[in-house]
Amino acid sequence: MKWITRERVKVDRVACPWLIRKFVDAKAEFFFVPASQVPEEARRLNATPFDVKDVELGHHGKECSFEAILKKYDLTGDPALVLLGKIVNGADTDNTLWNQPEGPGLEAVAEGFRHLGFKDDYELNAAEWIVYEALYAYCQEMVRQGKSEGMFR
Repeated sequence: MKWITRERVKVDRVACPWLIRKFVDAKAEFFFVPASQVPEEARRLNATPFDVKDVELGHHGKECSFEAILKKYDLTGDPALVLLGKIVNGADTDNTLWNQPEGPGLEAVAEGFRHLGFKDDYELNAAEWIVYEALYAYCQEMVRQGKSEGMFR
């Protein structure tokens, strides 16, 4: 499958490709283009848009795109992914939906990655996915310990 979103990725536009590649489509191909070009390029490439305005896999109310993907692809049965979704939401939004304590830390890490000099969104995603692997492992451990809301609740 092909997927497309806005360029200059940060939280949701790194978390979503990680989620898609790991749990939805291991061979997913991603495109990062200027926001104004997403609809046209999505049609041209026959790609699924995500984390852009007015699409199914975008923000809805106070939920972020990561959460939309969790729902669309029936991934909400994994409590560790649900917790990770709350953390991503906390980093990508005003954090008033879940008030997730880990959210601001993830936002800071994501901002830091933007300043490491990666040549494009593909390099940044490749480098930053290790953060999501680590956060997912953290979430799995929290669930195992019976702390499905995270360590800091």
